[in-house]
Amino acid sequence: MKSFLIRPALALALAAGLAGCGGSDKAEFVVGGVVYNLAYPNLQLSTNGSTIDVAPPAKTGDAVTYSFPNKLEYGDEYNVQITRQPLHQTCTLTSAYPTNADTAGRLAQINVQYNCTINPYPIGGTITGLTAAGLVLANGSTGGTVAPAKDATSYAFSLTVPYGQTYGVTILSEPEGLRCTVANPTGTMGDAAVTNISVSCVPRT
Repeated sequence: MKSFLIRPALALALAAGLAGCGGSDKAEFVVGGVVYNLAYPNLQLSTNGSTIDVAPPAKTGDAVTYSFPNKLEYGDEYNVQITRQPLHQTCTLTSAYPTNADTAGRLAQINVQYNCTINPYPIGGTITGLTAAGLVLANGSTGGTVAPAKDATSYAFSLTVPYGQTYGVTILSEPEGLRCTVANPTGTMGDAAVTNISVSCVPRT
């Protein structure tokens, strides 16, 4: 009689133990990653209904790690999106981890990586009085040159200038018989193309 009473008790104890061990056996995954070359604030990332702000590093040039507070279970899908770009920069996925959307658990670690670059903009302006060929303009010593054609009324350098960098347009060569001057030749690049560096040419006297 006693053996019949002991067997149900052992079964209940075993079931309780299995329930206690198996209630949280699902693997959890943190959605995170790295942002490289982040220099300015305002970057915002989002996934699975969660949004985080990513601040630039204390030391310029250091990589920034980030993670979302909500963990995912095995098989959950994620899609890390840039909901707001940083000031003066544009961030894109790196070639090392070229996807921002996947399924938790397919890889051992979720590591969505972005690289940020400073936004560049072109410089140029208008031209008046260019009745002959031969005008060559230069932007400093490394910003390239441009040679507007005869009768051109505008110009732009093919090389762009990153935000925060200085520019300085000078006349490298004048057309024969003309004297040219540059207005607004120098400045520091902002968040838009510079189009007010005007060139005026008049006949030599």
